[in-house]
Amino acid sequence: MKILIVGSGGREHAIAWKVAQSPLAEKIYCAPGNAGIAEVAECVPITAMEFDRLAAFAKENAIDLTIVGMDDPLVGGIVDVFEAQGLRIFGPRKNAAILEGSKAFSKDLMKKYGIPTAAYETFDNADAAIAYLETAKFPIVLKADGLALGKGVLICEDLETAKAGVKEIMQDKKFGTAGDRMVIEEFLTGREVSVLSFVDGKIVKTMASAQDHKRAKDGDRGLNTGGMGNFSPTPFYTKEVDAFCQKYVFQPTVDAMAAEGRPFKGVIFFGLILTEDGPKVLEYNARFGDPEAQVVLPRMKNDIIEVVEACIDGTLDQIDLQFMDDACVCVVLASDGYPVSYQKGFPIHGLEAFRGNDTCFCFHAGSKFNEKGEIVTNGGRVLGITALGKDLKTARANAYKAAEWVSFDNKYFRHDIGYAIDEFDRSLGIGAEA
Repeated sequence: MKILIVGSGGREHAIAWKVAQSPLAEKIYCAPGNAGIAEVAECVPITAMEFDRLAAFAKENAIDLTIVGMDDPLVGGIVDVFEAQGLRIFGPRKNAAILEGSKAFSKDLMKKYGIPTAAYETFDNADAAIAYLETAKFPIVLKADGLALGKGVLICEDLETAKAGVKEIMQDKKFGTAGDRMVIEEFLTGREVSVLSFVDGKIVKTMASAQDHKRAKDGDRGLNTGGMGNFSPTPFYTKEVDAFCQKYVFQPTVDAMAAEGRPFKGVIFFGLILTEDGPKVLEYNARFGDPEAQVVLPRMKNDIIEVVEACIDGTLDQIDLQFMDDACVCVVLASDGYPVSYQKGFPIHGLEAFRGNDTCFCFHAGSKFNEKGEIVTNGGRVLGITALGKDLKTARANAYKAAEWVSFDNKYFRHDIGYAIDEFDRSLGIGAEA
């Protein structure tokens, strides 16, 4: 088969890496790709939002299957464009990708079908939002309705901060048109976990659990980012939590989308918070998470193409989805100053250490070739240094050791990815090493 992957980040590199392991993959293309993806796929200079050009490329090159990694093209309707031209593509149609594309839609869906989530109100007008906040309980959460690169969420401790947040989202348009509408949500406390799932329109099969680190600085300080690291599995996602979510969250969401005439085929990312009142949904994403994909896919035993094909064909019930017992940890190497401002174009050294390594992997998120043919930094998040291990602590140690193999000017990373593992051990009365 000839496979086309749409996207250019660490998630797409992890997908391409996993696709390359399939005996079904004869040739892999990635549009637009990056310098790391170029090791396993032929990169094509077409951006993810150029749907007609991508479809034309797929036809001209007899592509058998296109896999979309990014949220923007899915929400924008790339699947509809491809299907209209008889092209096989993996991902939700536009009317189903709204599950991620509009927070107001997803909140209304959960409310209508009784899927546990935080209480909320939706606003199209800044003055009305501020009037509501003047009677609200704090802290409170403000969310831009549309896509905002994972950064359109503000946690406000008091009224003045919340008013400034409304101005930032709805009036100053910091997140563009994503802030035309805003959701104001009850602030929930608890451990956040992520569960990715394959969906074929009718049934859902969940992948291994994961836990993200969103804040830029150690100790969960600093600004929200697209993710500074991740680990899988998370010890907080217990069998009891899974049983509850399977019954009250996962399948009900798929059923709700089908009932609304929006059958979902692709990947649903369930962002959960484990509260004292039980698990609740914080958010949905309509694709693999980033960097969740980097820690979940290395643990997946199945041929990803076979699973993707089953989702498209509605035969996911025939797939026995399996994951290895080994744990996986990803440490993101970023450009210092991310997510605000940072320099790019610095040569990256030490990448050869990962070639042929079956325990440690380097997934490129922001890299490119310069005019000299060198691989240089080209983004805020540059590399996802990912490692397997017999348990989470071993995987974490492996990942941090591998993070030292790579160097570039302005290199920055958090030093406490997976620290929750130690917290969990302490809660059980087990002595945890650093």
